[in-house]
Amino acid sequence: MEILPLLVLVLSWWGEAARTQMKLTPARLIVVGGDEAKFRCSTPNTAWTVMTWLLGNRPVLTIDKQNGVLPTVNPNVTAVKCSESSADCWEFILRHTERSNQGQVACDLQLIDRRTAELFVQEKGNVKVFGENRLAFKGELVLFQCQAAGWYPEPTVQWQVHDKKVSRDEYNISTEEKENLFTVSSNLSIRAGRSSVVGCLASVSALKKPLESSVTLTVVAEVLEEEDDCTILVAVTASLAALLLLVLLSICTVLCYRHRRKAKKSPQDVLRSDQSRFWGSSVAEATGGNVNQGFSSESTTVFHCSFSNKLGPNEEKDVDSSEIIIGTRSQMSFDTFRKVPDVVRSSSSSLHNEGRNSEDNAFSNVRRITTV
Repeated sequence: MEILPLLVLVLSWWGEAARTQMKLTPARLIVVGGDEAKFRCSTPNTAWTVMTWLLGNRPVLTIDKQNGVLPTVNPNVTAVKCSESSADCWEFILRHTERSNQGQVACDLQLIDRRTAELFVQEKGNVKVFGENRLAFKGELVLFQCQAAGWYPEPTVQWQVHDKKVSRDEYNISTEEKENLFTVSSNLSIRAGRSSVVGCLASVSALKKPLESSVTLTVVAEVLEEEDDCTILVAVTASLAALLLLVLLSICTVLCYRHRRKAKKSPQDVLRSDQSRFWGSSVAEATGGNVNQGFSSESTTVFHCSFSNKLGPNEEKDVDSSEIIIGTRSQMSFDTFRKVPDVVRSSSSSLHNEGRNSEDNAFSNVRRITTV
């Protein structure tokens, strides 16, 4: 008779140990509507046969130890066996969570024990800053309005200017609840000091990253105070000045080159040079003399030539040198000079007569020959 109470005591102790070792994790889970919710149930007691999962005391999934997951009418629930656990462990997965799924989640080992956890489903709404990008003068007061609608629970709203959070004392917040969803409105007034991005952030605890809406504030005639901005401004100004100087130097070089080319030899100089060479060579050939390099190309041209008449062997040379003076008008053309008759092997009297006859013709030329 003493063995029976002892057996009952051992069985109760063994049942209590199994209960304490059964685990359901996590004990509290918060997800955003639409995401998955996952819970794990494990036990070292190998005597269990059926595991049942419940949402709000309503069975949604059954697992048989021999056959695994049994078919269910709820397509959003399933379970998989834990691969890394040495004990009997199953992971319950709830897809596409909704607000109606919020509440208790239970894992029940039939005739052994039951563990419960809490599931919270939050709603992610939207956030928007009203108005478009702003343009303001430096020192002007600019108002921004933000609204975060369709959230559960009440979202946290935060303003951010130029990647820096704005103090809570600088903006106001108003909350409105409708159909168990919250709408939060906020106004922010800032003094335009520099161009920046103004953003409004809204979030709930289950969100890994807040939702953000932003606009750009452009400040007219703003003063660059940062050293980097000043350096950039100086560099840009210096580059533009160097480029302008280079363009001016190029233009001056081209203009000087063209001016020197034009001034190198004028048409009048070319004509005078050609006339000088023609008259020098013509008179020298006609008289058999040498060209005087010291002549002037003014209205009167003087050539000093020496020539001699070729006579017989018994005759003497009576002409050694002569001076020819040719006067021309300043506007006489090149062809006029070419029409002057050549003087070859003539006496002093014939040359003198021809000079007078030529003085009366249409070319208005004067020739005078003095024989020594």
